[in-house]
Amino acid sequence: QADLVESGGGLVQTGGSLGLSCGASRRTFSPFAMAWFRQAPGNERQFVAGITWTGRMTDYTDSVKGRFTIFRDNDKNTVTLQMNSLRPEDTAVYYCARARERYRTPGRGLDEYDFWGQGTLVTVSS
Repeated sequence: QADLVESGGGLVQTGGSLGLSCGASRRTFSPFAMAWFRQAPGNERQFVAGITWTGRMTDYTDSVKGRFTIFRDNDKNTVTLQMNSLRPEDTAVYYCARARERYRTPGRGLDEYDFWGQGTLVTVSS
């Protein structure tokens, strides 16, 4: 069973920054696209950002473009979501996810991912 372990959530003021990290075993991490999703209270889980196995291609939902950056370190088997200029509407539980198929570009659908982390809470105060 693959394990994705997130860390880095917490409480931050509007305009602040947080970095979320997701670690995995080599077998879990390689060679799969990875993504971050989030789920706010009462809402469905939604795509935030994704990155290909090589790291050459990334994708972001419109509301985070220019504020969030996803990157990965394939030597350390980690994927990071750097979040800047945070807003109260970014408050959610953030989940790391691994693409279901090898080498595939990251999609935005939940069913395109087969392993998920336990989630880490990000709270942005106004």
